[in-house]
Amino acid sequence: MTLQSLEYCRQLLGGVFAFHPDSPLLFTQFTFWAFFAVVFAGFSLLHNRRLLRNLFIFFASLFFYYKTSGLCVLILLFCTLSDYLIAGRIHRSVRPASKKMWLVLSLVVNLSLLCFFKYAYFFTDLVNTLLGTHFVVFNIFSWAGNQLAGSPVFSVDRIILPVGISFYIFQTISYTMDVYRGRIAPVKSLLDYGFYVSFFPQLVAGPIVRASVFIPQIYKKFHLSRRQFGMAVFWILNGLVKKIVLSDFLAVNFIDRVFANPLMHSSFENLFALFAYSLQVYADFSGYTDIAIGVAMLMGFYLPKNFNSPYKATNAGNFWKRWHISLSRWLQDYLYIPLGGSRRATFGTWFWIITISAIAVMLSRSIWLLVAIVVVLGVAFLRSMNRPDKRLKLTTHINTMNTMLLGGLWHGASLNFVIWGGLNGLGVVVYKYWKTWSPLKRAAVLTLLFVALYLLNAYVCTGPLLNIALVWLGTVTVVTLVRFVYSLLEQLVPGIPQTFFNSENGLGRVWGVLQTFVFVTFTRLFFRSGSNLNPAEANRIAWETATDMIRQIGSHWNLDIIPQIVTEYRAVFLMFVAGMAIHWLPERFKRRYRLWFARMPLALMAVVVVVVVFVIYQFITSDLQAFIYFQF
Repeated sequence: MTLQSLEYCRQLLGGVFAFHPDSPLLFTQFTFWAFFAVVFAGFSLLHNRRLLRNLFIFFASLFFYYKTSGLCVLILLFCTLSDYLIAGRIHRSVRPASKKMWLVLSLVVNLSLLCFFKYAYFFTDLVNTLLGTHFVVFNIFSWAGNQLAGSPVFSVDRIILPVGISFYIFQTISYTMDVYRGRIAPVKSLLDYGFYVSFFPQLVAGPIVRASVFIPQIYKKFHLSRRQFGMAVFWILNGLVKKIVLSDFLAVNFIDRVFANPLMHSSFENLFALFAYSLQVYADFSGYTDIAIGVAMLMGFYLPKNFNSPYKATNAGNFWKRWHISLSRWLQDYLYIPLGGSRRATFGTWFWIITISAIAVMLSRSIWLLVAIVVVLGVAFLRSMNRPDKRLKLTTHINTMNTMLLGGLWHGASLNFVIWGGLNGLGVVVYKYWKTWSPLKRAAVLTLLFVALYLLNAYVCTGPLLNIALVWLGTVTVVTLVRFVYSLLEQLVPGIPQTFFNSENGLGRVWGVLQTFVFVTFTRLFFRSGSNLNPAEANRIAWETATDMIRQIGSHWNLDIIPQIVTEYRAVFLMFVAGMAIHWLPERFKRRYRLWFARMPLALMAVVVVVVVFVIYQFITSDLQAFIYFQF
């Protein structure tokens, strides 16, 4: 073999095994499918030999994470080893105090790592704002690496967030807590636990899989029926279409341009960018989940459903039962219930609501936010005094708000994510009150609020945010008054359909879906503004972007240019309409075409796959977008 051949082989192997930060291993890249082809070939040879199969997939998963996040694979290995050992100690401990001590150690280790990598900039900014200091972040792990290497290999003044750290740390926390609660027995093999934590299809963006659901599958013999194979292929294609054809197309051709500079675009463009982003983020994240489910199913493993047509939700609470289901259930089991849930208030109930409120006030530097928080909590306490039932309801709602606020902070370390979580929590709490009110009370309260807001906007102060609130509240008030009048007619006039405005069907359901979609979309203003940012500048840039978009949407509209905008971006508008129409199709219809695909002859399936892949290829651009939830 010549020197040139050796050099070529060295470069080829270097390209395969080296980590390239600018080109991580993504489901939408050809390199991933080449990787999966090799893994699946090896799996096909070893699938009946459980130990070798699990060992092979474990190392393949570690390689996948290394190609995605470089040396951060060491953090994954550390979390895997520490929680495996700690869970074993919890299980073997006899005294409850000893069990609790080991559990606390697990939580401290995991949350410390998460806080360091994800919230170092956030807390540094908070301390500097509060104390007027000028602290900067210092990467102690990079410093330790430089000491071991004997040279400045790593940058100590920058912290890079490891891909998927929130997902696998939440997964390891659920494992140790379930062992502590006696729900599961610890696995006997470090290899099996490592397989569970690092399983590559869901490693970097979920879904968050419970050990009780996944680990039993590790010990089962491989089984893949003809129909399951067809369903796996369908989910992979479905996810790729969602991600590349829908999500990336909307982002590259419209959404990213508007969010990059809201003031350069019209009010209508800013508003449509918000609604288009709601579809983009759903198609992006659910697309990743679909691919993960399909890839796992081909190897005989089954991941939980993570989305259930969330934009069919009729209220904010129902939305969170349909969106990112694995995270919602995790937050409920490991945060909401330990805080007291709907049963009682705990120390954590008051600690978190006070702490997060104080952080929000300090970062926003707004006296009005402080006044609003004090007034709302003060009125709630006064109404619940000497009323145990109302006091229990109040603590339940505070626990809900805490869960949503901390869920928002989990998504990102900036004030925008806290606002996003708080708005979603507010939507859930308000609906819990709303559904207990009579039609008369609903109409009366909304009418009073609308009149008060109108007078405030007309005679005291005005602004874009008030304009937006006035339009939205006015629309909701009119519909509520119509529903109130109709409820009176139902009682007085015989023959009128009794379920015409019912929330479960008819126009009432349609209105609930549209109202929830609009509400969720406007909260996404703060979600999108805080995404894809340098952590050192996240708070400032996110706040500026959000306020600029509010200023544009809430200012004077030039209606004459809307037809021109729609014409110019007709492909984007058509894609948005098509995406929403497919999303709102009845579930029974979607189930039929999934089964039809899964049962079709293999030759016909191969033709369909080739055609779909060809169509997908036409939408691939040089601006291929990373999965949004990789940053969380």
